[in-house]
Amino acid sequence: MNNILGSMRKTIQEQEMIQPGDRIAVGLSGGKDSMALLHELSRFQKFSPIPFELEAITIDMGFNNFDLDAAKVFCNQLAVPYRIEKTDIAKIVFEIREEKNPCALCANMRRGALSKVMNDRNLNVLALGHHADDALSTLFLNMLYAGKLNSLEYSSYLSRTAITVIRPFLDTAEADIIGFIKSNCIPVLKSPCPMDRHTKREDMSQLLKTIYKDNPHSRKNLLTAMRNENQCNLFK
Repeated sequence: MNNILGSMRKTIQEQEMIQPGDRIAVGLSGGKDSMALLHELSRFQKFSPIPFELEAITIDMGFNNFDLDAAKVFCNQLAVPYRIEKTDIAKIVFEIREEKNPCALCANMRRGALSKVMNDRNLNVLALGHHADDALSTLFLNMLYAGKLNSLEYSSYLSRTAITVIRPFLDTAEADIIGFIKSNCIPVLKSPCPMDRHTKREDMSQLLKTIYKDNPHSRKNLLTAMRNENQCNLFK
């Protein structure tokens, strides 16, 4: 528990992610990362030197088999206000549009729905559960499929919606989050999406695991390389 809380707190403080009076919403998908993030932000809120408010928002995409009861109980136990926004995203993406590669459209629609709820509730910061291994997967996705060196940012301001996105787990290892979830019996909701575990991001995760197996130091070296701006020598 102390591992991910300490890592998260260090990242928040070093990156100055939270300002006094911020009204933060955790995008609660029900997966391990967002559930762990909500739990640890709730703990951090109790002793943070910077006061902030905290809520959780789930975008219900309209899948018939998405049971949110465990998330409701979890938020109630943490005394965190919880909002579920029902949408027709699943129907639009999979039935009306029949997208062959639905992830990009789905992500855009979910972000739009989140932004609307946040603006309606006067929430100005969106906290997402992306971790260090997500950053590496994103780096490889962008290199192999978009031809650019780009990964996730600690924080970014979306001027169109006046929302700041923060990623407090970006220095935290996925393995530590998994360990935290198991040792603290935190509920994890199964994703109802038919594309779950069948995405390019999952392919990148498997590729990276193969690289780590062949070179045990490669994960640490890749993370160091992403943060080493002074040793970035590329074609110009």
